[in-house]
Amino acid sequence: MRNVTETVKQLIIINILFFVGTLVIGDPAYKMLSMYFPENPNFQVWQPISHMFMHGGFMHIFFNMFALYSFGSALESIWGSKKFLFFYISCGLGAALLHTGINYYYYQDGINTLMGQGFSKTEILAVLNGKGNDQIVPILNSPGFQNFVSAYFGTVVGASGAIYGVIVAFAFMFPNAELALMFIPVPIKAKYFVPGLVLVDLYLGVSGKSIFGGGGGIAHFAHVGGALFGFIIMWYWKKNQFNSNRWN
Repeated sequence: MRNVTETVKQLIIINILFFVGTLVIGDPAYKMLSMYFPENPNFQVWQPISHMFMHGGFMHIFFNMFALYSFGSALESIWGSKKFLFFYISCGLGAALLHTGINYYYYQDGINTLMGQGFSKTEILAVLNGKGNDQIVPILNSPGFQNFVSAYFGTVVGASGAIYGVIVAFAFMFPNAELALMFIPVPIKAKYFVPGLVLVDLYLGVSGKSIFGGGGGIAHFAHVGGALFGFIIMWYWKKNQFNSNRWN
């Protein structure tokens, strides 16, 4: 079993402390540290960072931290701590950026549609925040506005975006490494498994489906965003031959 590297160990400890803290404090912690849509009054400037250390349940944090240990330690042992931490945080922010960008599309589309029906933006936001025009409420509750309402009220928690970036980097560095997964009996090379995983998330994000049925409540575009930023950073570093010595 691979020894855990120092930065990976510290990240795991911080995530566990956040998780235990939220179990103790409860909803106020999630309200303060989860990432809200920027137009939502609950949004705070620290949430794009703090949400990376929040998790929605034991299995959520277990799988993320197991992946961080399994793939992150290999990368940090080659790159060093500074380069790895920069990469990890950058992928987490990239995940938040793409997720928020998609939500802005849904949000703006809903605003424009409602304004086309004669409602003002002030009226729309007032209803979203529990005040005002009863005529808009049935419209917002219709299936056509599900993405709009979810974009405004939805929150994001978890290190998954950063983890997807780490997994992409692992496939870049060790493309022929065979990954043995609990739910797939045959080992799969990283260069095949990782693109397949990202494509599944992209499909689920676009379709709004879940592997287990229903919407699932998973921020698939955050996963894709982390993977995309991880790919871009790795491509840039490879093109410019960035090495660990520059970060020491």
